[in-house]
Amino acid sequence: MTDVLRRGRASLAFSFFAQGVAFALLVTRIPAIQDRYGISDALLPAFLAAVPVLAGVGSVATEQLVKRIPPSRVLRWSQPVVLLALLGVAAGDHVAEVAVALGVFGLAVGALDASMNMLGVSLQRTYGRSIMLGFHAVYSLGGIVGASLAWAGAHWHLSLFVSYLPVVVVLLPAVLVGSRWYVDNGGGAVGAGASGVKEAGDAAGGKETGEAGPVVFKLLLPLCLVMTFAYIGDSTVSNWSAKYLQDVLGSSEQLATVPYNVYMVTTLVGRAIGDFGVRRFGAVAVVRVGAVVAALGFGAVAAAPGAWVGMLGFTLLGLGLCVIVPQTFAAAGRLFPGASDTAIARLNIFNYVGFLVGSPLVGALGDLWNYRVAMLVPMVLVLLTLRYARSFDVEPDRYGGGHERPRTADVGRGSNGL
Repeated sequence: MTDVLRRGRASLAFSFFAQGVAFALLVTRIPAIQDRYGISDALLPAFLAAVPVLAGVGSVATEQLVKRIPPSRVLRWSQPVVLLALLGVAAGDHVAEVAVALGVFGLAVGALDASMNMLGVSLQRTYGRSIMLGFHAVYSLGGIVGASLAWAGAHWHLSLFVSYLPVVVVLLPAVLVGSRWYVDNGGGAVGAGASGVKEAGDAAGGKETGEAGPVVFKLLLPLCLVMTFAYIGDSTVSNWSAKYLQDVLGSSEQLATVPYNVYMVTTLVGRAIGDFGVRRFGAVAVVRVGAVVAALGFGAVAAAPGAWVGMLGFTLLGLGLCVIVPQTFAAAGRLFPGASDTAIARLNIFNYVGFLVGSPLVGALGDLWNYRVAMLVPMVLVLLTLRYARSFDVEPDRYGGGHERPRTADVGRGSNGL
């Protein structure tokens, strides 16, 4: 593997890490943000919903942007905006100020998520084997770091601004430096010529399609539904785990920051070994097992008599949900190898549909009835993933033992354009 691809993979992994840190710092301090700005429980779901709505807008805009500029450039400038918007959430004094900061955060996150996964899928195609779970594992590691920093901030009663400022000061210059080595289309580095990008793209997708073709939404729809179900589950953990432990299971505010950390630890473990599972058993089997384990986790959370059993449920949730989203992006890239950027941008919108539906739905059911019943809804939805699991078996491009294309078909040809 060439040095360009290794540096591209490492720099993209760091981007996933930085995003994991930023997002965890935001979602694990939702109770503190609510208290700082005096946001009522009735109004909180509207604030939580605004972020994914605007992120969907950012993803749609990215689909158009990457027709004119490479995804690496979108990622290079959207990630600093996310970090600065995070700091803005902590710096305001009025509800209007935090609303603006969250709006900017949402728009930038949409562009960031779409462009990161575009680069990840194109690199996976070039490597010729499953590596997407590895990128998302690094995101989980960032989430662990961010949740741990949030715990420290709550433990030491630090203000949000004091908690966030050192993180932004460290990560902002680091992501700007790392962005120099992003790789577009599996072979074109940020500074490479257009011919290198084109040749790498031809090597990655030309064998299946010959050229970029239209993305047929009917074929993409099963993956869109799976993405929605997975993110309804993920948003339930991100936005309600702290509140659930504190208000329903009677934990302290400090302990309430732990479930998301536990969730991220188990997603890290699952994703770290997940690529090997895909190579050995195929994506379909891995996704099916993940859906069943996630459903068991939601059941345990709903029935938990206390905080520690609730933690067990969140542990199972992390192990189950962690494999679904990366494999959904990878499956979209395999389904439309000549137009993977477009497919991923459109699929990424359903990431935010899941957040948009999940957060208000769980909050509304919790207020109307109780939060235990609310936890059963994502359990049922994630089980529906079993119906669409065959969508991950896109021939002839399956990765892994018995399913892997010869690496020389991608890597060898792509390296000629470097």
